[in-house]
Amino acid sequence: MYNASGKSDKSEEKNELLAQYMPMVKRLAHHMMGRLPPSVDEDDLLQAGMIGLLDAISRYDEAQSAQFEAYAIQRIRGSMIDELRQSDWLPRSARQSMRKIEQAIGALQHRLGRQPSETEIAEFMKLPLADYQAMLSDARGHQLLYFEDFGDTEDDDSFLDKQMADESSMPLPQLLDANLRACIIAGIEGLPERERLLLSLYYEQELNLREISEVFGVSESRVCQLHGQAIARLRSKLKDDAWIVGA
Repeated sequence: MYNASGKSDKSEEKNELLAQYMPMVKRLAHHMMGRLPPSVDEDDLLQAGMIGLLDAISRYDEAQSAQFEAYAIQRIRGSMIDELRQSDWLPRSARQSMRKIEQAIGALQHRLGRQPSETEIAEFMKLPLADYQAMLSDARGHQLLYFEDFGDTEDDDSFLDKQMADESSMPLPQLLDANLRACIIAGIEGLPERERLLLSLYYEQELNLREISEVFGVSESRVCQLHGQAIARLRSKLKDDAWIVGA
């Protein structure tokens, strides 16, 4: 069907979606940049996000069971994360540092039967507290963590695609997704209260690091450290539950 101007209604609808959701791409990129090292170029992230938005718009007819905004967010974030992975933006030393932190947290959890404090983690790693906190800051960006990012990295389909009608009747994928979701929820509930609140403000309320620093009354860099530690605890818990979390 075409309108009076000669353009198809579908084409106009897609152009309207593009104009409407371009600001969301900028917001998501800015939100993600808060956890990335300065070496990451925000323009590259924005460009990847726009590719994700265009992909979401072109595929939307195949995803009528999902609201467009939710679908687009998954596509935009996925495109940004793919860009980061391809550019190998995080130094190997930072990845190794975070793995050491996760291993220390896991060992102390088993030994103590509870979440270890920052001081206990630093002592276990034989580091001064300031050096441990600096390690968290240096590894900023290793903590990218979204539910849809837990799948098989060789599978081109995103988590949202797996929820489309074609596989809605398959009980095993639904059971596995539900099990993973339960593990994540349990891991978050087991975090120290302050870190649990931080994740809620960041991921649910979508406050940025500066806004959270004002809520907590600490510096933005300190919020970044606490965020990194919370994610390290969560990754350690998921690995302990036999889930493989891609670094």
